[in-house]
Amino acid sequence: MTARRLDLVIPGDLATPTGGYAYARRIIAGLSERGWRIQVHALDASFPRPSSASLREAERLLGRIPAGRTLVIDGLALGAMPALVEAAAPRLDLIALIHHPLALETGLEPAEAERLRRSEFRALASVRGVITTSRVTADGLTAYGVSRERTRVVEPGTDAAPLATGSGCERLNLLCVATLTPRKGHAILFEALSRVRDLSWRLACVGSAQRDPAHAQALRARIGALDLADRIQLVGQVDAAALANHYQAADACVLASHHEGYGMVLAEALAQGLPILSTTAGAIVHTVPETAGLLVPPGDVEAMAAALRRFLTDRQLRERLRAGALRARASLPSWNAACDAFADAVAHPARVSG
Repeated sequence: MTARRLDLVIPGDLATPTGGYAYARRIIAGLSERGWRIQVHALDASFPRPSSASLREAERLLGRIPAGRTLVIDGLALGAMPALVEAAAPRLDLIALIHHPLALETGLEPAEAERLRRSEFRALASVRGVITTSRVTADGLTAYGVSRERTRVVEPGTDAAPLATGSGCERLNLLCVATLTPRKGHAILFEALSRVRDLSWRLACVGSAQRDPAHAQALRARIGALDLADRIQLVGQVDAAALANHYQAADACVLASHHEGYGMVLAEALAQGLPILSTTAGAIVHTVPETAGLLVPPGDVEAMAAALRRFLTDRQLRERLRAGALRARASLPSWNAACDAFADAVAHPARVSG
C-alpha cells in the first residue's frame, strides 16, 4: 500500500515551545506513526509580518513543491501571504490550519488588525478546506467567508499525567504557563494579584520572554512597581521535566488570556487535576468546564481579583473545583484521537464536524 503524503508549511522553528507548535509536532509524529510521509517546509520566523525577502523565499519554497501535493499551511503564514496562496492554489491541494485569526492578536493597532483581517480573508478564499483547533475558531471564520461546510474541527489531544500534589501548606502555589506576550494577559493577572497581597500565595510564570522582549521587560518592571518581586517569579522557558515539576507543585493554574484558540495549557492542567482560574476568552469556556474553574471576562482586573480572593480564602470551593478538574480529566481528548481526526480532515476537509 502506498504511503499517504502530506506537505506542511510552518513559519519559524518547529521546536518553539508554544501550543500551536506543540500541536503541529504531535500531529506530525502521529501521522508518521500511521505510515504517512510528512515533509515539513520551514519559513523564517518573521511571519505573520514577513519581509519582502521572506516572501520571495516563501514563493520559491511553494514553487518547489510538486504539483498535486496536499499542502497544509499554518495560519501564521497563510494569512500573511495571500498572493502566494492564490498563485499556488491551481497546482496544489491547499488546506489551512487555523488556531485563531491573526487579527485577534492582542496589542495590534486598529489599522494593523484590519490589514491582517483583509489579508487572511483573501488567503482563506483560495484553500480547499480549513482545519481549526476549536469550534469557536471555526464559527469565527464564517466572518472571513469560510462556511462551516469547508471547516473541520480537530481539537488538540492531552497526555495522561500524574495528579498534582500542590504546595502542601497554607501558602498556595499558582502557576501560569504562557509565553510573555500581550495576548496572555500577564499584566491583568499581576494587577489582580496586587489586590490580594494580604493573602498567602506565590506565582510562578513559566514561558519564554523572547517572543516579545519589550513586553517581557515591561512585565518585569510592573512586578517591581507593584512590589511583588518576592511573590511573582518569571521562570522563563523550561524543559519538559522542569515543567512537570511546576505542575506537580501547583495548587491552581491561572491564565488571564485575552483570547485562546483552544487553551492547551489549561487542558494540561486539568489532566493533572488542577483547578483553573482564567477568562471566558475564545475557546476557554469550552476547554474548561464550569465545575473545574472560575472564569471571568478578559481584561477585567476587578473580576480576576475577586475570583482569586474566593479561591484563596475558600477551602471548600478549592475542593469542589479540584473534584471538577478530576472529572474533566477523565474525558479529555487523546492525541491518538486527534491524529486520527486530522488524517481524516486532510482526506475529507469539506465534511462538517464540531
